[in-house]
Amino acid sequence: MSETSVMKSQAEFDVIITTTEMHTGGEPVRIIESGYPVPQGTTIQDKIEYLRKNHDTFRKMTMWEPRGHFDMYGVLLVTPDHPEADIGVIFLHNEGYSQMCGHAVVSMGRYAVDRGLLKRPITSPRTRVNIQAPCGLVRADVQVDNGQGVKTGRVCFESVSSFVVTTDYVSTAEAKDKVKLSHPENPAYLYGVIVIDSREEKADGHSTNVCVFADSETDRSPCGSGTTARVTLMYHRGLLALGERHVFRSGVTGSEFVAWPEQETEVAEQKAVTIKLEGQGYYTGRSTLSLERGDILGRGFLVR
Repeated sequence: MSETSVMKSQAEFDVIITTTEMHTGGEPVRIIESGYPVPQGTTIQDKIEYLRKNHDTFRKMTMWEPRGHFDMYGVLLVTPDHPEADIGVIFLHNEGYSQMCGHAVVSMGRYAVDRGLLKRPITSPRTRVNIQAPCGLVRADVQVDNGQGVKTGRVCFESVSSFVVTTDYVSTAEAKDKVKLSHPENPAYLYGVIVIDSREEKADGHSTNVCVFADSETDRSPCGSGTTARVTLMYHRGLLALGERHVFRSGVTGSEFVAWPEQETEVAEQKAVTIKLEGQGYYTGRSTLSLERGDILGRGFLVR
C-alpha cells in the first residue's frame, strides 16, 4: 500500500487513538498513548474536570463498545505536577474517573520502565517508579532482570495513607445513607463494594473476594484498591500486624495479590496506615482505535 493511499484512508476518520493493552490479574489496562485530547489544568484533579466537562466522549469511545465493553478499564498518561513523579495518570472506566487503581499501577510500573519514562537509571533487581495518581504520589518498585537486556516482572507499590471511617453497618445501602464521607485532600465518595469470605478472621492460606465498582463493573483481579482497603480494615481489627503478608484471591478468575500493612501514618490527625501490594501485569497487544465519520454507534454504547 502506498503512502498516498494510507493518508487518504486516514483522512476518512475523525479520531485515531493508539494504545498499549495490558492486564493485571485478568483486569484490563488499556494505556492510551496518542490521539486523545490533552487535558488542561495545573493539577491532575483539574485535568480530570477538564476532560469530564469537555471531552468525556473520548472516554466513552475508548472504554465502551464497540471497542471496549461494560467492564473495560483504561489509563491516560498525563504530565505530572508532583516534582518527584515520573509519570502522571488518569484512570478511566465505564462510569467516569477513579482516584486510585491498584491493578493499573501494577501494569503501569512495568510499562514506565519498559518505555524509558523514568527520571533515573534502571537498576536491578528493582527499579523505583513514582506514579502520580489523582489520589497522590504512589511509589512502585518494579522487578528488573538485566541479564539479557532489561526484562521487567512483578511490581510492588505502597499505597497512599488509608484509614477506616466506621464499621459494622448492616448493609451497603444503610452505610450510603448514614455515613458521610470526607477526605482532607481528595474527593470522597462510595466507589465500590467488596464481597469477602470472612471479616471476623484471617483465612488460612488466602482470602477470597469479589469487587464491584463504578457502574456495577466487576473486577477480574482481586482489586488493587479494594485489597488495600481490606488490609487496612484487617489491620484495624487486629487480624494483620505490620509487615504481615497475606494472599488475596479473586473470586472471578483466581488471580492473586500479596499485600500487607507497611507503616502507621496520620491523615488530618486521624490514625492511618500505608499498604504494600505486589502483583504481576502482562502485555496483551497494541491497538489503533478509530472513529469513522458518520458512525454514531462508534461513539460508544453499553450493553448491560
